[in-house]
Amino acid sequence: MCGIAGFVHGSAAHPDDDGLRAAGGAMTETLAHRGPDGHGLWSDAEAGVCLGHRRLAVVDPSPAGHQPMESACGRLVITYNGEIYNCPELRRELEAAGVAFRSHSDTEVIVEACALWGVEKAVTRLMGMFAFALWDRPARRLWLVRDRMGIKPLYWSLRDGILLFGSELKALRAHPVWRGDIDRDALASYLRFCYVPAPRSIWQGVHKLEPGRILSWRPGAEPEIAAYWDLRRVAQGRYRDLSAAEEVDRLDALLRDAVGRHMVSDVPLGAFLSGGIDSSAVAALMQAQSSRPIRTFSIGFAEAAYDESPHARAVARHLGADHTDLIVEPRHALEVIPGLARHYDEPFGDSSQIPTLLVSELARRHVTVALSGDGGDELFAGYTRYAVARRFGRALNGVPPWLRRLAAGAVKALPAQAWDAAFTMVPGWLRPSHPGDRLHKLAEVLTVSGPDEFYRRLVSHWHDPDPVVIGGHELRTLVDDPALIGELPDFVERMQVRDMLTYLPDDILVKVDRASMAVALEARVPLLDHRVVEFALAQPPSLRIRHGQGKWALRQVLHRYVPPALVERPKMGFGVPIDAWLRGPLRDWAEALLDEGRLRHEGYFRPEPIRRLWTRHLAGAVNGQYALWDVLMFQQWLEASG
Repeated sequence: MCGIAGFVHGSAAHPDDDGLRAAGGAMTETLAHRGPDGHGLWSDAEAGVCLGHRRLAVVDPSPAGHQPMESACGRLVITYNGEIYNCPELRRELEAAGVAFRSHSDTEVIVEACALWGVEKAVTRLMGMFAFALWDRPARRLWLVRDRMGIKPLYWSLRDGILLFGSELKALRAHPVWRGDIDRDALASYLRFCYVPAPRSIWQGVHKLEPGRILSWRPGAEPEIAAYWDLRRVAQGRYRDLSAAEEVDRLDALLRDAVGRHMVSDVPLGAFLSGGIDSSAVAALMQAQSSRPIRTFSIGFAEAAYDESPHARAVARHLGADHTDLIVEPRHALEVIPGLARHYDEPFGDSSQIPTLLVSELARRHVTVALSGDGGDELFAGYTRYAVARRFGRALNGVPPWLRRLAAGAVKALPAQAWDAAFTMVPGWLRPSHPGDRLHKLAEVLTVSGPDEFYRRLVSHWHDPDPVVIGGHELRTLVDDPALIGELPDFVERMQVRDMLTYLPDDILVKVDRASMAVALEARVPLLDHRVVEFALAQPPSLRIRHGQGKWALRQVLHRYVPPALVERPKMGFGVPIDAWLRGPLRDWAEALLDEGRLRHEGYFRPEPIRRLWTRHLAGAVNGQYALWDVLMFQQWLEASG
């Protein structure tokens, strides 16, 4: 895992080689946390090009794997971030075609594949997570490529005829041509979703290269972006016609292969383990293929409603894993929060960034690579909202709107805390986590007009962000795309695909990448092997949610390795008690950032709706943690960016 950065000048007027390397070095140095094991620059003064690299050595840590790397023919130069899991097969094929390798690195496999087969064809052959820049010297052409699911980040911007790129926004900001204005429309969308949706970023004129895309650019022309893999098209394929038993057998074999490939490493390796279905499946399949106890890591909380650490310990004991955990207290959050804006580089409001960073720090003390279960909820319909949507959609049709409005008002008449207290009388094994929040969310969607509005409400933090952001009008995104209705008639499947196109790459994978890379830990996500994704999308809806329960096939695979009693319980999610912390140990910090005078002076937010929500949250009338955290993270980011 690494960090990449660089630029190409579009005109003959550009700095000499020293100037190119000074600018490239400044960009690359901002990514030192992503690659502490080495750095490199390659420049061409005649073409006005500089490619930079920071290295975290995981496979072939020898100097032979140094980047940027030239192809044997000298035509192509690559700077690359990621891991290619079918590297041995591709290497053998290239050797049979006459390629003589100088290293054991996957970087060399990519650049030689591109030299032999061409970039577009080579990319379709890669199995893994990757973001890379490739310069074709004789054609004077730059290629930027991002993996199918968006596991690895890649930003780009065309400014004054110079194309800049980098793994993180901070690299682009280090170039002398940088000038930044905040995109207020992107800010409005951020308030709705808690992340800035691709392809925009928080800065005007700076873009995220979307998953499964190739950008090509020749100086003097406009960038061309094409899809080499399209998740929407994959999702429109035919369902398999297999028995339930055959589905489980095939999934077991596929996951075992994917996890086994993700375990290849020349440095110590472990896994994040929450004790839930996804992480337990990954850990179980790792242990089944390891001759010694695997290392597992988890985070717990003193607040029982958020604490899954006992479940993680139980799963680890059953597997025979070497397990380490940390119980998070408010002081840990206070220690982490000041650095969040630096790590995430643009406003990012998913509060599970805190435990993700803490578990990454914990794991990095012992290993350099950690496998994660991210992606399982989206692929196998694991989120509670999927099962609720299936039941709720049918129920909505038979309930008149006036009655739904009445029911919503009755639910919201009681604060979330009061509902939590009422549910303490329900036996623990039946009691859902955070019942008050869940009921208030249910009340929000009781009045929707249809299933797609139901989904939009569920994924929204601020339901009407435009009046909050001064001069901002939220962007249309894939969440709003009506074409998906015709492409995917099944509503639950449509929700899954929307999540895979937006929430997964722009929230979940950003969270994991920045948190792990902040401590130079390589996080791998075997459930997002594109073969697993394609398998999951071809699964009939009846096997995604079965008997009212999501992830049916994945659960059956897991039960072959871990007893159901250890993993079957109400879903908790990787949340943190931000609601209570904002009323307690984080209150002074939040109050300073939400000060009315400060908000007016900065000029991005209208203070009234924010102060109103803050006051009601402090009084316990509502749980405004998600919407408030979005504002707080922007405020902290703005302060750090100044």
